[in-house]
Amino acid sequence: MTSQNNAPLTYRDAGVDIDAGDALVDRIKPLAARTMRPGVLAGIGGFGALFEVPQKYREPVLVSGTDGVGTKLRLAFDWNCHDTVGIDLVAMSVNDILVQGAEPLFFLDYFACGKLSVDTAARVVGGIAKGCELAGCALIGGETAEMPGMYPEGEYDLAGFAVGAVEKSAMINGKSIRPGDVVLGLASSGAHSNGYSLLRKVVERTQAKPDQDFQGQRLSDVVMAPTRIYVKSVLQALAQHGTAIKGLAHITGGGLLENVPRILEPSLSARLHRDAWTRPALFDWMQREGGIADQEMHRVFNCGIGMVIVVDAQQADAIAATLREQGETVWALGEIVERAEGVAQTTVE
Repeated sequence: MTSQNNAPLTYRDAGVDIDAGDALVDRIKPLAARTMRPGVLAGIGGFGALFEVPQKYREPVLVSGTDGVGTKLRLAFDWNCHDTVGIDLVAMSVNDILVQGAEPLFFLDYFACGKLSVDTAARVVGGIAKGCELAGCALIGGETAEMPGMYPEGEYDLAGFAVGAVEKSAMINGKSIRPGDVVLGLASSGAHSNGYSLLRKVVERTQAKPDQDFQGQRLSDVVMAPTRIYVKSVLQALAQHGTAIKGLAHITGGGLLENVPRILEPSLSARLHRDAWTRPALFDWMQREGGIADQEMHRVFNCGIGMVIVVDAQQADAIAATLREQGETVWALGEIVERAEGVAQTTVE
């Protein structure tokens, strides 16, 4: 069939604004420039980003991770909170590769939307750049995809990709963990980026509003607090204490109960003590208002612990002191024990 309207079409008529995309790139370049580090050979603007593995590594092993922000984005849309979800995006990947001892080297992002809002996208990418600064890695590339008809107006999706390096002899795999080792926990900044489908159910049930007071803060500031990035403090601890740090677990989806076992041999169990750390008020509120069982809380949310570190008992105090010097809040959560038949690999007692 032939159209009755023979007016010439443009990409803008189809819903894609090339000029807006160019404007966004111009806004991104100075943000990315602040994240540059030795090793970057070519960054934003080329077809591919180039990075040279630092010469300090004798046998470098590249470690990669990818993730998104999940349904936390739903609240970002509804509450107009776009400035920190980029930090969440970076944190999810760099904290993941950190647990194997890797130093994040560079990061790339993917931002997809139906109609590009330069201001919103710049706020999001500003958060990504901030996250890269906190992690010490370079934002060297990414993709902005404007796809009309694929996303409702005002909404977008995010994905991130981090690459790091670790000396082959210094990789952390949990193989040296033994009964009697101490389990340390680093405080989270809140719910981070996991469990938000359940969190949003609690918000819906209570009809909570983003600007309502929550213990002296806006609820939106508490709920949307960006994921803590542990890279610099943990790398410093690794540099000072080496093999005394035996295992690391990033507490993401699956909470404490499903992430800690990922670094344990089947014969071992981590016994955590529920009174060993102070749980943030956000989790108390969610559990009370949602009627959520303890077991469910511990396997959905981080419950105030964003990173678990298994260490040699004789070095536990010294390692905790180093982490505190780096600005972390540290708790001794429990210990590693022989796993009895029928007992879960992580228990909170």
